[in-house]
Amino acid sequence: MNYSSILVFFKDQDKEYVGFATLPNQVHRKSVKKGFDFTLMVAGESGLGKSTLVNSLFLTDLYKDRKLLNAEERITQTVEITKHTVDIEEKGVKLKLTIVDTPGFGDAVNNTECWKSVADYIDQQFEQYFRDESGLNRKNIQDNRVHCCLYFISPFGHGLRPLDVEFMKALHEKVNIVPVLAKADTLTPSEVKKKKIKIREEIEQYGIKIYQFPDCDSDEDEEFKQQDLELKESIPFAVIGSNTVVEAKGKRVRGRLYPWGIVEVENSAHCDFVKLRNMLVRTHMQDLKDVTRETHYENYRAQCIQSMTRMVWLDDTTVSKKHPETVWGSER
Repeated sequence: MNYSSILVFFKDQDKEYVGFATLPNQVHRKSVKKGFDFTLMVAGESGLGKSTLVNSLFLTDLYKDRKLLNAEERITQTVEITKHTVDIEEKGVKLKLTIVDTPGFGDAVNNTECWKSVADYIDQQFEQYFRDESGLNRKNIQDNRVHCCLYFISPFGHGLRPLDVEFMKALHEKVNIVPVLAKADTLTPSEVKKKKIKIREEIEQYGIKIYQFPDCDSDEDEEFKQQDLELKESIPFAVIGSNTVVEAKGKRVRGRLYPWGIVEVENSAHCDFVKLRNMLVRTHMQDLKDVTRETHYENYRAQCIQSMTRMVWLDDTTVSKKHPETVWGSER
C-alpha cells in the first residue's frame, strides 16, 4: 500500500466516524421526551356519528359526560365550542390529543353564518399563539392551533348542501379540511362511489380548498405510492363508527350488527375507517401540523404584522400632520 492509499484510507475512516449521522436519533429522543400534541376539530350536524367515530379512532371515551338534547332543544341551541383533552401513550410515545367539537352546528332552522363561531375560535387560537410567540417566555408555548377539521357530510342527499359549501369556503384558508361521508353503512357500494365522485366534483366546482396530500418523492417504494394514490381517491372518506364488539366468523370485531349481516369498522372492504385512521395518525399527522404552521398560521401572522405596521404608519402620519415641525421624532 503506497502513501496516497494510506491517506485515502484514513480520510475514509474520518468520514465514517464524524458522528452527525446520529442527529436523527437525537431529534427522535428529544421529541419523544417532550411529547407530541395534536388538535382535531369535528364539525357537522347532529346525528352523523361524530362522537362515535372519534372514540373509535383513538380507542377512548371522550364524551362520557355528554348530555343528549331532544329535537326541540337542538333547534334552539346556538353553536358552541367544546374541548376534550386526553393524554394517550403508545410504546413510550406520549400524545396530548385535543378534540374540538361544535355541538349545535347546522341544527337550527336558520343556519345563516352558523360557522362564524367556529372561524372565530380558530382565529383565537392563532392569536393566542402569536401573543405567546411574541412574548418573553417562549420556551413552553402551548400549541392549541387546530391542525385538522373533519367535516361530516350527510349521506342523505345528492351531494353537498349549501351549508356544507358555505362552511368549507369560510374555513378553507384557516384550517386543513378533511371531508368525511358519514354513516356509509346506509349506502350501497355503488351509491358510495357515485356520491364520492359527485362531492369531489362539487368541491372543485365551488373552489373549495381541502387538505391536499403531499406528492410522493420519486425514490419512494411502489407500495407507498399505491397507498398514497388510494388515499387521494378515497376523498371524501366513507366512514362507519362503532364502539361495540360483535362476533363475525368466529372473530370478535368492532362493528354494527344488522338483520342481514355485520358491518366491520376496520374492514377496508366495508368502509374507509382504517384509511382515515392511518392518514390521521400514522402517515400524515406531522404534515397536517406542518401545513398548519407554514401556511395557515403564517397567513394569519402576516396579516397581523401588516395590520400593526399600518397602524404605526397611521399614527406617525397623524403626529406629523399635527406637528409638521417634527418628523419621526426629530426636528426638520
